[in-house]
Amino acid sequence: MNKTRRLIALIGLAALFALGACGGNNANNGNNGNNAASPSPTVSPTAPAEGGGTGAGAGGANEVTIEATNWKFEPAEIRVRAGDTLKLTLHNTQGAHGIEISDLNVKIKNNETKELKLDQPGSYEFHCSIQCGQGHDAMTGFIIVE
Repeated sequence: MNKTRRLIALIGLAALFALGACGGNNANNGNNGNNAASPSPTVSPTAPAEGGGTGAGAGGANEVTIEATNWKFEPAEIRVRAGDTLKLTLHNTQGAHGIEISDLNVKIKNNETKELKLDQPGSYEFHCSIQCGQGHDAMTGFIIVE
């Protein structure tokens, strides 16, 4: 009977460890003392594409770094114009996270950058692609192409 209790306790501890894979706790909203300024939720163009226009579909270039913590993305909403190119970088400031944008067939790992040509207006959801603990399902955001 004593061996059975030890086995159950060991399994319970292993389960708790697996659920806390990202580390930290949710009580401080994932900040863990990191007082770095959050990036702005807006996208700023870095340079016009060839042709130089600034209207929708003009092909502007935008750069955004998404900061991932336990269990949220900053910014969680990115707005660009149809025809723009978005240079998207993921930076994990707490825990282990990835980004997947299923509708665009894109996966981004920590400190990786991908360029996306966004021609079609719409809303594209991104989510954490690494099972990171109790708040994993809430780690979502949107790229809105207008």
